[in-house]
Amino acid sequence: MGKAKRIVLAVAILVLLGGMAMMNGHSMAAEAKFKVGFIYIGPVGDAGWTTAHDEGRKFMEKELPWVESVCVESVSEDAMAERMMTQLARQGCKVIFATSFGYMDYVQNVAKNFPNVMFEHCSGFKRDYPNVSTYFGRMYEPRFLSGMVAGMMTKTNVLGYVGAFPIPEVVRGINAFTRGVRFVNPNAKVKVVWTNTWYDPATEKEAAKAALDAGADVIAQHQDTPAPMQAAAERGKYGVSYNSPMSQFAPNAVLTGPVWNWGPYYVRRVKAAKEGTWKSEDYWGGMVDGVVGLAPYGPMVTDKVKKAVADKQAEIVAGKFHPFAGPIKDNTGKVKVPAGTTMTDAEMLSFDWFVEGVEGTLPK
Repeated sequence: MGKAKRIVLAVAILVLLGGMAMMNGHSMAAEAKFKVGFIYIGPVGDAGWTTAHDEGRKFMEKELPWVESVCVESVSEDAMAERMMTQLARQGCKVIFATSFGYMDYVQNVAKNFPNVMFEHCSGFKRDYPNVSTYFGRMYEPRFLSGMVAGMMTKTNVLGYVGAFPIPEVVRGINAFTRGVRFVNPNAKVKVVWTNTWYDPATEKEAAKAALDAGADVIAQHQDTPAPMQAAAERGKYGVSYNSPMSQFAPNAVLTGPVWNWGPYYVRRVKAAKEGTWKSEDYWGGMVDGVVGLAPYGPMVTDKVKKAVADKQAEIVAGKFHPFAGPIKDNTGKVKVPAGTTMTDAEMLSFDWFVEGVEGTLPK
């Protein structure tokens, strides 16, 4: 081959390769996915709070195939949260879901530095910047219903409640549960044992044992693992779980439990972000939205109990019944919510007192 022909051939090859590179670049650009980040307080295998969020993330990915999600497990509620969210933003995440209350101030700090990233904070109330939203569910609705189940199944009229931290979210859950218990069983009382942890199976189990030692024959919980349910099972007692269905860990103990269903919310918000319709909001959805509900019943729950709960659930969904409608007394006997009135969202979100039927005082 002559020199001129070789030059022409080399140029042709270079042009062809360049075209292919452009085509591949175009293809890669077309296939680039919309990146969404999540930070979790616990491991995805906690079988509770973090598992519920991760199931929602996976549901979102399935429903929205153009999404790529990134999750970071076991992120503590301190400067680590700020570092992880900053890292996710720098990696190109367009939406970041921060899934624990204690991330609140760190969300604001990072949102300020990344105005084009949308931040969603679960269970918080601060929205200092237009790119921050807050979201939660009216878990007090299924909490009340689970209390009805417990109140109808107890034999000792003493129920234990393993609580994480004495923050309004947890106090609201204890109160809703107790209201449900006493709606069907006015003589019952609820003993609260605090752990000051979200995820600590050993501590949670010991707290449940303390309630059982005090006479409880049903254990409820606001914790992230099935450990309290396992403690109840070991004693031949019942349990009301939380976050996600836990009957597989204590099939002879778990009556039911309030559960989260985050998937539809994640789908809706990520679609809005992609389509440019996302706006800062404070979402608090209930059973009517499907974001909260009850886990399947255990085999020990009677048809009578199921019927009573189904009837009350229908009233709640229809807006005919509210778990915090007056009259409501606190556990010192003082009327806090007069007859004919219902607690406002703001009042429920700042709960700092126990309803009648709860034993003990709130730690300061």
